Amino acid sequence: MDDLAHRAKTSGAVRVAVVYPCETGALAAALEAADLGYIDPVLIGPTAVIRRIAAEAGLDLSDREIVEAGDPLAAARRGVALAGEGAVGALMKGSLHTDELLGAVVARESPLRMGRRTSHVFWFDCPAYHKPLMLTDAVVNIAPGLMEKADIIRNAIDLAHDLGNANPKVAILAAVETVNPALPSTIDAAALCKMADRGQISGAILDGPLGFDNAVSLTSAHTKGIVSRVAGEPDILVVPNLDAGNTLYKSLVYLGGAACAGLVLGARVPIILTSRADSVKARIASCALATLAAAPRPN
Repeated sequence: MDDLAHRAKTSGAVRVAVVYPCETGALAAALEAADLGYIDPVLIGPTAVIRRIAAEAGLDLSDREIVEAGDPLAAARRGVALAGEGAVGALMKGSLHTDELLGAVVARESPLRMGRRTSHVFWFDCPAYHKPLMLTDAVVNIAPGLMEKADIIRNAIDLAHDLGNANPKVAILAAVETVNPALPSTIDAAALCKMADRGQISGAILDGPLGFDNAVSLTSAHTKGIVSRVAGEPDILVVPNLDAGNTLYKSLVYLGGAACAGLVLGARVPIILTSRADSVKARIASCALATLAAAPRPN
């Protein structure tokens, strides 16, 4: 996490549309991330409400740009428009509902649509794991099919590339490590690996189906006789559905002591999508991650 923060500061602040920051935690996180040099926030929402919340919390709004928007949907649409114009390089969810923000991002008329499924990626600093670990999708896609999973993987690979990992290792998780027609997740995993073999998914090494144990533990993989370039060394874990992903994410944080950051990808700009239950530290880490994801990629 410290390395992530250092790299984000080195890359320079990105202008971020903070959509409807009408709750103390959301506003405080955006302003603290700005003070740390990760983002240059553009606050979008009812000006009087934002100023009142800042005053009550003792937050300094001097030199902070505020764009008037009377309600959450108007704020979401204005944020999307600013991103489409290139005026901001990322969006950040304030205190509006997730579907209100993402609905504006993926709307038919949205300038941020890319023809790819949007998905969420968590980035973890896990005490029990020897390198950064990403998990997708634990937030947005409920029960993705094969082609949606392909986009979910592509989004995570793009983020890994943005973070400097040119050839990440991707473990596609299922309950078992063998292909079983009774478990559709194992069929999807095998098909995704074959898509990678044929160049339909590129820029990474894929393997699956893998159980969580033999994905993250080389000892477990050897015990089960699994020969894999990914086992014990994944950079990205791909879950079969939201139930599995959300449970794993919360297990890593609440029982495993992991620190995390998260983004929605697949649109023209990254989206910092935090929960009201997230700590200020997690929100700020997500801003740092967005700074790196929004930086122009080398040709």
